[in-house]
Amino acid sequence: MIGPEIHVANELAEARVHDSLRAYHNRQLLALATEDRPTRRSIVRRPAALLLATMSRRTAAIVRKLDECVAEDLVRALAPTEYEASKG
Repeated sequence: MIGPEIHVANELAEARVHDSLRAYHNRQLLALATEDRPTRRSIVRRPAALLLATMSRRTAAIVRKLDECVAEDLVRALAPTEYEASKG
């Protein structure tokens, strides 16, 4: 039978491996961040981002308007039913 000590030891070993992997990834990210690379300017990236942001805002506005219309239609559809149910 395996005692609780074995389970604790396994969890500690897994935590140690996880911590060392995280430290390794952090060192890799730090090395990439401090690496000297020429800056790249993109002619396409900013206009594309602005276009996508505008489309996203307009789509959100359309969805909000559609939600309002559906909610109003639902209220109109349910109002007579609730009135007649409370009447009877």
